[in-house]
Amino acid sequence: METLGTGANISMVLIGFGLLVAVHELGHFLAAKWAGVRVDGFAVGMGPVVLAYRTGMGIRFGSTEPSIKARTGKRAIQLSESELASLQLGETEYSLRLLPLGGFVRMLGQDDLDPGAESGDPRSYTRIAVWKRMIIVSAGVTFNIILAISMFVIAFMIGVRFEAPIVGVVAPSDPAAKAGILPGDRVLSIDGVSVSTFADLQIAAAMSRPDEPLRMTIERQIGSSSERIQLDVLPKHNTIAGVMSIGIAPAASTRLLSDAEAIPFLYGALRRAGFWNETPDGVPSDRSWGIRSGMLGGANGMAPDRSVFDENFHGASLLTIDGQSVRTYEALDDASLVSNGQSIATRWSLVDGAEADIAISCVPVWQVQEYTVKPSDATIDYEHGLLGLSPLVKIGRVPASSPSSGILMEDDVVLRVAEIAGPRQMEFRLAVQEHAGKSLQLKVLRGDQVVECEALVGRDGKLGVEVANAWGTPIIARPFAVTGPQPGVATPVATLDLMPLTRIEAIDGKAIIDWNDLFRALRGVLASNPATSQVTLTVTPPTPNAIAEMLAVPLDARVRASLSQLRWRSSLGPEWFTPAEVVLSAEGDPLRAVSMGFHETKKMVLMTYLTLDRLFRGTVGVSQLRGPVGIVHIGTRIADRGMTYLVFFLAMISVNLAVINFLPIPIADGGLMVFLIYERLRGRPPSPSFQNGAMLAGLVLVGLLFAVTFYNDMLRLIS
Repeated sequence: METLGTGANISMVLIGFGLLVAVHELGHFLAAKWAGVRVDGFAVGMGPVVLAYRTGMGIRFGSTEPSIKARTGKRAIQLSESELASLQLGETEYSLRLLPLGGFVRMLGQDDLDPGAESGDPRSYTRIAVWKRMIIVSAGVTFNIILAISMFVIAFMIGVRFEAPIVGVVAPSDPAAKAGILPGDRVLSIDGVSVSTFADLQIAAAMSRPDEPLRMTIERQIGSSSERIQLDVLPKHNTIAGVMSIGIAPAASTRLLSDAEAIPFLYGALRRAGFWNETPDGVPSDRSWGIRSGMLGGANGMAPDRSVFDENFHGASLLTIDGQSVRTYEALDDASLVSNGQSIATRWSLVDGAEADIAISCVPVWQVQEYTVKPSDATIDYEHGLLGLSPLVKIGRVPASSPSSGILMEDDVVLRVAEIAGPRQMEFRLAVQEHAGKSLQLKVLRGDQVVECEALVGRDGKLGVEVANAWGTPIIARPFAVTGPQPGVATPVATLDLMPLTRIEAIDGKAIIDWNDLFRALRGVLASNPATSQVTLTVTPPTPNAIAEMLAVPLDARVRASLSQLRWRSSLGPEWFTPAEVVLSAEGDPLRAVSMGFHETKKMVLMTYLTLDRLFRGTVGVSQLRGPVGIVHIGTRIADRGMTYLVFFLAMISVNLAVINFLPIPIADGGLMVFLIYERLRGRPPSPSFQNGAMLAGLVLVGLLFAVTFYNDMLRLIS
């Protein structure tokens, strides 16, 4: 379960959120005072009063109301101005309440829960001119907008770091890959609108209209020069994220992640990459020299104690590759291209200032085998592999909190799930989803032993474990007969009638130990004879007393062309590094900071309305909505990145608070404004019964929204 963050971060976010609400209510309060309305209460927060102040009574714990009622027998709002003056009491109680998630201004003659309430007092809210009431109602959002602009100005005067709009990983078969976008491309504009950060790019995709492509202008480095290219990219709905996406991740720097949530996974990634004399499958290797210093590694070069890892490795930086200084992750990717699968010699700067020589292992970039028919509830639509063959599923890290802890073990290879023998990744994931909240029968290969077990699936349809491909085990999952968009293209193994769980023994007589050997051998065959029309695959079927058999696999020109593009990559992918950053700054120019602040505020206002529009269109999922808990959770993580991030984040929330408050929803400021417009046009307010019904509907709507967002927030924290 994720934590909300440190106590200090939570405090900062709550104080910041309280400030936004206080400023909003201050707008209403000052406007009411200006209009001559009698204000009985100004509160920051909701619930019981913690501290209160009233002229003539000073500061006290709890409300001033009980004391006044004890002295006069009346509530303060029931006392006339002359009575208040004779008692030397102020008309307004200023209070700080227990829950920092709201606030209010209580005016004479106004009661949101009783719109028909009136007062004959000339200073009553209902007795002043309609245009003055409009100013009072709109003052809250106006102050929030002014505050947002001010906070954006402060952030830009200091400078805020964002992820640069440079493409890192491009997901196979996703829209970006199909459009021809490559890692390293810098996005300059989308539909003519300039792009400053990677978030701008993600937002543009998320807010796109269904079936309408984005016209993207990119800058691509080619050797020592660069060129601008325009590409049309059609976003698609990402089931996991719940929004439209084009399938890219930001480019990476040379510094490893230091995010607390990523550290447990980073530990395993570094181990698989060969940091401690281990191959990507966790087997000690004589081809990877790892960390030779006994100071950092454990016994016999194995992985260090977690405390050593936490102190030295997360946040470490890549310094050199083969003795050459590097500035971006792409240098590691370039080195893997010419590695022929051999480890890459690197030097790292650790957190404590020490340096370590580490050999990073390389892994293949496999063929993308796209499903021709994909179930609607599937989270992936392709498998990695070769020639129509794909590996089995392997269980990765099994956290102690997982419902499968003690049942599944790290490195278990899945031979059967439910009734499916040799499941592919998608089939495995679907089987798990279908058993949400139930037990799931599994048969796994654990070392040399076949083990049957019954795993527990959470109500969210997850096992609570990492899932990977079993590249270290040369046994195939169910082969593909066809791949690609309908009607699909036949794969080289389509006519071989291979059974799931068939073991690959050799290719053209060269013994195969794992899938990397298969990759290396196939590349070797093509390198020695680029025009070869077939290869011989030696396999053993998964039947009792089976013997190895040799099968001819045809390679036509199309298949050879696809195989010739295969390459190696670093086993330590860009997802384990902090993103490359860009600084948005006014460079000390106040006028430029103000201009940037206005621009950012305008952008956020439009973005909030667009989000609501896309929510109704269905391209943004309800699961993406966040309530107070979710906002605090995000805020605590933002606070970890520095005060300027927090100021920028609070400015965004201030804009959202303004926009949401001014929607024409009864009980919100926008709903009250609609009533006032009606009154201005008709010369009388809507009937009390209509207002009461509308207010009740508004309360139900807000209550449902709060319940949905609270559920979403808690689900994110738990899952």
